[in-house]
Amino acid sequence: MKTVGDFGLDELDTTISNLDVALRREWLEANGLGGFASSTITGLNTRRYHGLLVAATVPPVGRVVLLSKLEETLVVGGQRFELSSNRYPGVIHPSGYRFQKRFRLAPFPVFTYEVGEVMVEKSVFLVYGENTTVIEYRREGPPAHLEVRPLIAFRDYHSLTRCNGALDPGVALEPGLASVCPYQGLPPLHFAHDASEIRLTGDWYYNLEYDRERERGLDDQEDLFNPFALTFSGSGHLIASTVRRDARQADSLRRTEIERRRQVEDEVPVKDEFVRLLTGAADKFLVVRDGGKTVIAGYPWFSDWGRDTMIALPGLTLETGRTETARTILTVFARHVDRGMIPNRFPDEGGTPEYNTVDATLWFFEAVRALLERTGDFAFVAANLYATLADIIAWHERGTRYGIRLDADGLLLAGEPGVQLTWMDAKIGDWVVTPRHGKAVEIQALWYNALRMMEELALEFGDGDGRAHYRALAEAATRSFEPLFWNGEADCLFDVVDGLRRDASIRPNQIFAVSLPHSMLSSERAARVVATVERELLTPYGLRSLAPGDPQYQARYEGDPVSRDSAYHQGTVWPWLLGPFLRAYLKTHHGTPAAHRQAAEWLNALRDYALGEGLGQIPEVFDGDAPHRPGGCIAQAWSVAELLRAALQAAGAPSAPAAEAARA
Repeated sequence: MKTVGDFGLDELDTTISNLDVALRREWLEANGLGGFASSTITGLNTRRYHGLLVAATVPPVGRVVLLSKLEETLVVGGQRFELSSNRYPGVIHPSGYRFQKRFRLAPFPVFTYEVGEVMVEKSVFLVYGENTTVIEYRREGPPAHLEVRPLIAFRDYHSLTRCNGALDPGVALEPGLASVCPYQGLPPLHFAHDASEIRLTGDWYYNLEYDRERERGLDDQEDLFNPFALTFSGSGHLIASTVRRDARQADSLRRTEIERRRQVEDEVPVKDEFVRLLTGAADKFLVVRDGGKTVIAGYPWFSDWGRDTMIALPGLTLETGRTETARTILTVFARHVDRGMIPNRFPDEGGTPEYNTVDATLWFFEAVRALLERTGDFAFVAANLYATLADIIAWHERGTRYGIRLDADGLLLAGEPGVQLTWMDAKIGDWVVTPRHGKAVEIQALWYNALRMMEELALEFGDGDGRAHYRALAEAATRSFEPLFWNGEADCLFDVVDGLRRDASIRPNQIFAVSLPHSMLSSERAARVVATVERELLTPYGLRSLAPGDPQYQARYEGDPVSRDSAYHQGTVWPWLLGPFLRAYLKTHHGTPAAHRQAAEWLNALRDYALGEGLGQIPEVFDGDAPHRPGGCIAQAWSVAELLRAALQAAGAPSAPAAEAARA
């Protein structure tokens, strides 16, 4: 029976047309530090971010491509057969994909090659908590030996490298261990092996080309260095790591990692293949920071972002039984609150966090509320978060960075020229692609939701003055919201109100005014918002960021950075938005069995994607128009998190225990 990520001979045909399809199927391994490994199902790297070991040197950032790939040659009866594949200018060489018969995830990448009667199976996995990649070779059939040549890059994962005289080609040799340290300031890379022979080489491989980089309008050529070659006479093991390892540890490392992944997936009680896949996918985004935990927003190029972390937290942690991880994430971000704001981004290179978002901090409140719904742990919130949350509200009342402040009508203003503060944040030079200065609709929904949550917390903690104050703020927002935001002509909400300007663009941001637990909308108008969003924005892969009938609508997310940023929030489909849409749909349809069946049906296309082309992951975006090609990051945290929540809700999974029940 075919399982997820199992591609056989029919998909790995020797024709170039089918190879092009195979090169768009990308696998991902992650190590819990921010490091990862990724490539295509043929092993031909198509991105600068592809590599067998992209190490996080300052977890979860400081990521460098240490080991780009392995060149592998099978020698049978004195004849050499190349198993690896690369693209060079005008040619694919070697073309080892012609010998590849299968790729599968079981539960990590496994490549199977056949040359005559000889079969070689290669598996790749990362060790959790280490910058360590384990590669195992299993051979069956007549006598043969395998030559393996590592290609190293040792460069920032956003960059490319070229042949240079600064590289130290030296290799330190010990029995079963070869170590390289080509540049000062980067960690050494140790290759533990059980090869029968090692031979020093010192060769450069010139002008490898990366298709996806060329499509993205970026530099697409790189040179890689090969320091040595290993010869395995039978089956073999290779461990590439920033710490010294022993090849004899490979079997136990594999068993430990398989058991760890099994335990992760077993935390979710629903025995559904889609849910199981998403649970495993969620594990890859949870990484360390400052002695606690955070969330990598997306692989292969994002670091941890405050907005993405707070939106993804309920799905990644609470739905997967990781409540302690949720607590540590909230604690880490609470430590970094400054002037009533959580960081929007921790830079890749380290240094001062960036505070340039209005919504990330408001999503922080919703993440705390979700934790309380799951655990009822008011003691944790009282001891670690309540004072910070109260201070955040106070800062928003009196005003903080970028014009973020409470207006006289009880709604939040935000924005300054040249700064994008909401999640629709694309900017090209001085051009703000989706200007949303003023009062954005989802910001008001999040503000009201936060105020009602604070009112409940104040009651719980005996803060009578605080309770009265938060209630008054919430009531002021309610009085202003519908009169200001209701668009009777379109049967939905305006996207932004800025003075006398009311932006009638039909965008998905209004869905949060329905989907959040505390809503300012009447039930009748909430239902009309959901109906309009369904009619104008719903696709099989999520919600469009702009209705197709709008003059600014962009159907494709493709091309160079300017072209992509121009379309990023102008029609491009975002899978993560399907989560709040389905919650809003179920809420306005009273959670009937028919509504749950419809919600499950709307998940089918993404279910098929994750089980097939997505190799267990959900990407950042899809094109606005059919056939809705995937784009952006191959694996996005909030996409996985929101679809996991949606899949569980659509399946009618038992809801989290209410706080009152937990306390009882």
